[in-house]
Amino acid sequence: MPITARTVRLLMPVAALLFLGLALLIRVVDDGALRQYSGTALYASMVWAGVMFLRPGMAPVPAGAIATVFCLLVECAQLTGVPAELSARSLAARLALGVQFDPVDLAWYPVGVAPLVVLHHLVRARARPAPQPQRDVVPTPAARAVDTLP
Repeated sequence: MPITARTVRLLMPVAALLFLGLALLIRVVDDGALRQYSGTALYASMVWAGVMFLRPGMAPVPAGAIATVFCLLVECAQLTGVPAELSARSLAARLALGVQFDPVDLAWYPVGVAPLVVLHHLVRARARPAPQPQRDVVPTPAARAVDTLP
């Protein structure tokens, strides 16, 4: 059964909320590295869900690449100080843009996206209709006569 764009658009906000809920749950139960790096990876997962919401028919690898590059650009933008300035004024900006550059985050964005690219590929492959087997075609007598001409 093919997955429609409408279905993807309905599922992606739910997926983003699940990623956010998981990130918040981890923040409650852990105070260390798991809290920091899982938040970074799950942020990238939410960005992937956003890409899929905007372009529900996009292939897995381009969707993952766009999500990862977006995250990397946001992280690098933190070097300018603009996100920190915006984050000082808005909690939403703080959550979306972060405050300070952390080079370790650059490695964690693909960790949040890669499993989704694999899952996306598997779901997409499974949703495709199976190819129909070719039937043996017996040529008609007229076609056989043409084949024997010099």
